[in-house]
Amino acid sequence: MARADSLGAAPDTGDAPDATAQVLVRAATRAVEAVGGYAAGIYLRSPTTGLLLLAVFTGLPLQLFRPWWRMQVNRPYPVAEAYRSGQTVLLPDAESAMSRFPQLMAGLPFTFASLYEPVTAGTERFGVLVVLREATPGIPVGTADRERLRRAAERLAADLTALARAGGRVLWEGDPIGVPAPPPEAGAEGARKAADRLAQAVLSLDREGRIGYVNTAAEALLGIDGPHLRGRLLWEALPWLGHPAYEDHFRAGFMSGEPVHFPARRGRHPPGQWLSVDLYPAADGVTLTLGAFAKPAYAPASRTRQDPGADAHTRADTDTDTDMTVNMASDVDVDRYTDLDMSADEASALYRPVALAIALTEAVTARQVSAVVTEELLPAFGGRQLAIYLLDERHLYLAWETGFPQGFLNRFDGVSLDVRLPGVETLTTGRPMFFESMQHLAAAYPGIPLDADVGARAFLPLIASGRPVGSCILGFDSPRGFSPEERTVLTALAGLIAQALARARRYDSEVALARGLQSALLPHRLPVREHVDTVGRYLPGTQGMEVGGDWYDVVETGTGLLALVIGDVQGHGVAAAATMGQLRSAVRAFALSGSTPEQVVSGTNQLLIDLDPGQFASCCYMLLDPTSGSVMAARAGHPQPLLRHPDGRTEVLDLAGGVVLGIDPEASYPVTELRLTTGSILALYTDGLVENPGLDIDVGVERLRTALEAARPSPLTETADRLMSEAGNTADRPDDIALLLASRTGGDP
Repeated sequence: MARADSLGAAPDTGDAPDATAQVLVRAATRAVEAVGGYAAGIYLRSPTTGLLLLAVFTGLPLQLFRPWWRMQVNRPYPVAEAYRSGQTVLLPDAESAMSRFPQLMAGLPFTFASLYEPVTAGTERFGVLVVLREATPGIPVGTADRERLRRAAERLAADLTALARAGGRVLWEGDPIGVPAPPPEAGAEGARKAADRLAQAVLSLDREGRIGYVNTAAEALLGIDGPHLRGRLLWEALPWLGHPAYEDHFRAGFMSGEPVHFPARRGRHPPGQWLSVDLYPAADGVTLTLGAFAKPAYAPASRTRQDPGADAHTRADTDTDTDMTVNMASDVDVDRYTDLDMSADEASALYRPVALAIALTEAVTARQVSAVVTEELLPAFGGRQLAIYLLDERHLYLAWETGFPQGFLNRFDGVSLDVRLPGVETLTTGRPMFFESMQHLAAAYPGIPLDADVGARAFLPLIASGRPVGSCILGFDSPRGFSPEERTVLTALAGLIAQALARARRYDSEVALARGLQSALLPHRLPVREHVDTVGRYLPGTQGMEVGGDWYDVVETGTGLLALVIGDVQGHGVAAAATMGQLRSAVRAFALSGSTPEQVVSGTNQLLIDLDPGQFASCCYMLLDPTSGSVMAARAGHPQPLLRHPDGRTEVLDLAGGVVLGIDPEASYPVTELRLTTGSILALYTDGLVENPGLDIDVGVERLRTALEAARPSPLTETADRLMSEAGNTADRPDDIALLLASRTGGDP
């Protein structure tokens, strides 16, 4: 598959002539034209569950966007949201993007607009079509552009569907393909356009970063003739401009459409010449100018760098940029560039901590915190292994691992704080420990088991507000140095991780307590009756720690009938759960007394008003005769039940009903009569099973009806599990869910 391995290497599309690539390239090109964009990309599902990969990109230098080639579908980015929700995401300006997706703007803090359209065909989700264009501050994306974007995505979905039917691939693997731009400007026309932009040492670039026109001043300054520059990528022709420290500036120039100015050193070591670099972008290209700095007014302090070959604890040497001097009046933060020998991984590590910090604030469980560290921290520093140990009763227990050989870390699980191990000592001393090779680690800790012969390791103490939380291990496949900047950043991030983990551990403990309370309030078993099978299911919400107010129950009445009950108390928390427990007890008491369905619901309504004015609840109460199958039902603002007939036909019932409980003491609740024949299944559920953010509840009800219709009628437990499976696999579930199924197994004459 095509690759773009460095800033100076262009992606090669010549080795990707397959049908899928051709379809994607055409779709991206059409999308740019359709909505007046300057760039487009297509993300597709990958063989890895939950991972989208950028498959095609056009209109901008592909290599500048390497951090976004991979996208986890559970991350708070617009691509992921469009894929998860199936809804279009439109961000016409930086303000709207910042308010909805701060992590996106932390990495791309520029003025641009972006449009995201899911590529779907029925229930099949292929990926997301992305178009970038100039920002329109305060002006939303117009209806016409919305429709054009939607049609482009629909056409792409149809093409991918046809490919899949023909046996073609619709899952993406490997790196993205960069779509070549038209040939770069050259000759008199290129010179004219460049001169129109700015008249000095000038290079004219196309939207892919290839050099077209080069004026005489530029040739003289660079000492390279124009023919040796034209047609080549800027970073290939002038590799000193390909340093990672300058990537952000180039991204800003190519994306925002606004001029960008920064200093760059020609040559990696002193006495390299410092030049001012200016980018003047336009829709048809970018003009780049180079010039010498003004006479320096001061010299910034020198910096030190860690010697990659030195002991991680003791040795360092210096790399002093004594010649790096800049005019104090310059608006550019030149001190940022005093150390230009950092690796790409180091530059990325200094660039992405903001995104990690934002992501950590959104993680609420220990597993979510660990997943964020895996997805954000490891790629930023080029790491491959991660382990997180949490402290409990003076022992460290393995909470998360990735990248290590299976079972290798088990020997360290539960290790005491008295044992001499780097993961222990980094916590007990509070000092991070960096080993630039496995040989350094083995020398410092003779006899310690190693998972690899080659690599590097960093051990970070996780301490929150002076309290030890645990330790974190970062692993690298190759020996490497850790610069002072990296050490500082990693140590600071360890503190953020510790704070997030401490908060998450409190959350996990409180969740366990809340879930225990919820479980105690639900029935532990349902009565077994001849001619009727009943099955109940409950799933707590995954957002927030508070328990919900959903409940179900099956009550054997004194008259031999069976009462089927489901309800949902408004809100969450202990108060909602307590109200739920009181309502469940009241319904049972009314049912056991032989009350009619109308009396049960009306009496419960009055009780709720007396107990807690302002608290609301929905409820559906059904009284079933197991022998005859006759049913009398009363409903108070609750979703309509489903009925699956013996032939598989499934319908949404139309039961008469009244307002939710707790509002009107004079409310009436009419009774509907129906009959449950042998082989029929009755499904009662709470709205958490059918509600999805941004979708009409009728869509969810129809999806549930279709699932019940397609399910096997027996065993009933399998049917219940199938109906709950999609909700149970959803990581971001705002509401709890209750489900009660009743199946008639006999009794008809």
